[in-house]
Amino acid sequence: MYGDYRRGGSVLGSFLLGGLLGAVLGLLFAPRSGAESREIIAEKANEYWGEAGEMYATGKEKVGEVVTTTKDVAAEKSEALRVKIDEARGRLQDTVAKSAEVAKGKVADATPAVKDAVDAASGKAQDTLDFVAKKAAPGDEIGKGAPASQTGSLPQI
Repeated sequence: MYGDYRRGGSVLGSFLLGGLLGAVLGLLFAPRSGAESREIIAEKANEYWGEAGEMYATGKEKVGEVVTTTKDVAAEKSEALRVKIDEARGRLQDTVAKSAEVAKGKVADATPAVKDAVDAASGKAQDTLDFVAKKAAPGDEIGKGAPASQTGSLPQI
């Protein structure tokens, strides 16, 4: 109950409990009067109470120091992380800007070629439409008895 040594129980707690029991029994069975024993017990209780208060204050102070230190370390780590995130964001923005410039350049390079290809296709389509309109004129029979040179052939696209 007070300490199982096989399971790593509190040896110090058992020792203190034994010491306390011994002190109480010693005071109770000492050859003093009841008033003297009560006075000694009261003095010791006040002494121990004062020590407990000091231990509490010391513990509270140490916990406060640990909390303050932990807050400071957390703030430093947070700031360091924020700096790294900002640096990564800046590198990412630079990469995106460079990629956009490259893409813009490629589009600018491709624009004249696309325009020329569209113009050529437009011209071929117009030639084909003109040919079909000419052959489809009223009273004209396409390809009936006329030599190939007169009927013409469709332009190549």
